[in-house]
Amino acid sequence: MRRRDFVAALGCTAAIPVATLAQQGEPTRRIGVLMSVAENDLEGQRRLTVFREGLHKLGWTAGRNIQIDVRWAAADRGLMRTHAVELVRTAPDVILAVSPPALAAVQQQTRTIPTVFIQVGDPVGSGFIPSLSKPGGNITGFTNFEFAMGGKWLGLLKEIAPSATRVLVILMADHAVNAGTYRAMEAAAPKLDARLTPAIVRDAAEIERAIDAFARRSNVGLVVLQNPLATVQTKLIVRSAAKHRIPAIYPFRYFAVAGGLISYGSDLINLWQLPASYVDRILKGERPGDLPVQAPTKFELVINLNTAKALGLTVPPMLLARADDVIE
Repeated sequence: MRRRDFVAALGCTAAIPVATLAQQGEPTRRIGVLMSVAENDLEGQRRLTVFREGLHKLGWTAGRNIQIDVRWAAADRGLMRTHAVELVRTAPDVILAVSPPALAAVQQQTRTIPTVFIQVGDPVGSGFIPSLSKPGGNITGFTNFEFAMGGKWLGLLKEIAPSATRVLVILMADHAVNAGTYRAMEAAAPKLDARLTPAIVRDAAEIERAIDAFARRSNVGLVVLQNPLATVQTKLIVRSAAKHRIPAIYPFRYFAVAGGLISYGSDLINLWQLPASYVDRILKGERPGDLPVQAPTKFELVINLNTAKALGLTVPPMLLARADDVIE
């Protein structure tokens, strides 16, 4: 190479930013994410931000050494299957699957790509893994509740609304975890003087019809089980309960923030800080089947006093004292 050509090449290299050179020397790993909610869901966006921040703290930054491909299913099982196919075709190094239907859609497409799940209530009973301590295969992750929560939700509803003897339970169709939770509620109902009516729903219209019809009865209450459809239709459910003046309990804080009476469940923001650690370990060579499934350690009770007042309910002082947050 002639001297002037060498100098010119050296000048071009010097003009390239150091960060760009670093990117060129560092391989980019791909992470696929299948979200069960809609893209405009603010809670879903917030949780995804927490996940990204967790990865960043561990040295993984989008545009530098990772690429994150996100698909939003809006509680639509058909979309979940379509998105699962798309994500698997991109050959990611890890997939994050959010909710049992999302995990089922991913599992139908691959048994080899490492997959971390979150917000899956009963991964063993649902047939995703053989054991929590030794999941084996290509799947591990984070569960967010146990079936006993069903009895706790019913008990809390009766504490805040003792007259609710007829209780409507919103379940998502073909949701194994909801079915198991409902059975746990059935076992607790006789001691709590509650008669349960299941509403197995597939879309917003079925949710609204179920609540409207049940509201014609007296002494009613509502329990909303955690599932992608309920999350997508949070505002509809809260609005319908308010319209008919039905005391209701929900599985997560954002329902109470939206105007729901009371919520009790795992702290989702705290829970979403955890998957980044498993994704990091898998990207560094560990096998998902060797990583035990973890259960939540932090739960929160939230009471909306404005809604209680609108319903004419007096919240027992002992229940208020146990609340992690009170919305006034």
